[in-house]
Amino acid sequence: MDVTPAAQALVGPPPATARDELRALVLLAAPLVGANLLQMAVAAVDVVFVARLGTIDFAAATLGVFLFNLLMFALIGLTSAAAPIIAAELGARAHAVRDVRRSFRMALWVAGVGAVPMILILAHGETLLLLVGQDPEVSRRSGRFLDILLIALVPGVAAGVMRTAAAALGRPNWALGVSAIALGIGVLGNWLLVFGNAGFPALGLEGSAWASVASMTAMMLAYYVILTRDRRLRRFRLFGRWWRTEWPRFRQIVRLGIPIMLTWVFEGALFGGAALLMGLIGVNEVAAHAVALNIAAVAFQVPFGISQAATIRVGMAYGASDHGWIARAGRVALTVGIGFMVLTASLIWAMPRLFVGAYIDVDAPANAIVVGLAVQYLAIAALFQLVDGAQAVAAGVLRGLQDTRVPMLIALFGYWVIGFGTSILLGFGLHWQGVGIWLGLAAGLLAVSIMLVWRWSSRVRLGLLPA
Repeated sequence: MDVTPAAQALVGPPPATARDELRALVLLAAPLVGANLLQMAVAAVDVVFVARLGTIDFAAATLGVFLFNLLMFALIGLTSAAAPIIAAELGARAHAVRDVRRSFRMALWVAGVGAVPMILILAHGETLLLLVGQDPEVSRRSGRFLDILLIALVPGVAAGVMRTAAAALGRPNWALGVSAIALGIGVLGNWLLVFGNAGFPALGLEGSAWASVASMTAMMLAYYVILTRDRRLRRFRLFGRWWRTEWPRFRQIVRLGIPIMLTWVFEGALFGGAALLMGLIGVNEVAAHAVALNIAAVAFQVPFGISQAATIRVGMAYGASDHGWIARAGRVALTVGIGFMVLTASLIWAMPRLFVGAYIDVDAPANAIVVGLAVQYLAIAALFQLVDGAQAVAAGVLRGLQDTRVPMLIALFGYWVIGFGTSILLGFGLHWQGVGIWLGLAAGLLAVSIMLVWRWSSRVRLGLLPA
């Protein structure tokens, strides 16, 4: 594949205008957004297929996939610190082959070392689920499911590192294609192994786990082929001397990556905690919360993809020590991210029942209560779409400046002190129930977005810029 002008725009000279920066950002962000959406579908395939096996297996798969995804995405967050480091190296020197290779290699090392405790946790999945009071049979089935699924952890995280490298080096489109391949293999694997189609054994729940292993492994192998065969990427020889250690770079990735990982965990745990609070109110509230949250999560993939692209764009400007480029890259990313969320907020506000109808039958009398609650929650979700987009992109541009520790503390305070505290106060103290809990989520996201945008705006005074 030749180096196209579009790809060169991603890694070439600093853009002279905001319009040039916008073009470069869109070229980088669009395939990442598409890949994020497909990745959501990959994660949901197991549960969709297993739902037909019965209540026990459905619950077991739901819990198992939740625990696996929590740990895998925590590891991906840890290794994602390679993105701003590689981008800064390219910004400082466009042909920084040795430095880029070193950062990539140590990111894989971090993934391997970090996977060890995560695999041990997954290997004791049944015990963990029993400790938090889950049904014994569900816990046993989920434990067997995780005993197989844990094999997919290393390939999944390694694929995440390779995707980051490919995007930072000007080949983001590969992420979309690889995610599509993974989705196809996941669907086919579940169809063959869960129900025993086309002469394959019907393995049920365990078959779904093996399908995920195949999907994650295929992603890893596909990225390996891409990184070693693509004409732009192969000149970096990213897998050369993979056994060599570079402990200073290893420590740099860990130092930047742990706050990113914890920030993702804090935000994910906030919504998980909100689901637990909903459970204290009633089953209908839990169902409505799940529907509204899934709709909001799909919309969030756009600013999240823009955030990933912004980290690379700002990171390149940071490496080049170009303060004007840094300001331009951050301003464009924030404008695009918030602007898109204005659009999604307007759509959700105007047509909430249409979106709810994608998940449940809105005309069925049995669903009337859930639909009514979901519509109420989506009215609030429409409001916090704006601040959710702002905080996601603001976190991304700050990562480009290799600023992760303070944003992590902001996330902890905003999500858990302001957000969760307000949810409890409004939901139970004032008896606003589910609406109060969702207003608390909005308050937490608003607080985090204000603090992160302020920190970005104060980057000169705070000394966040390169000399």
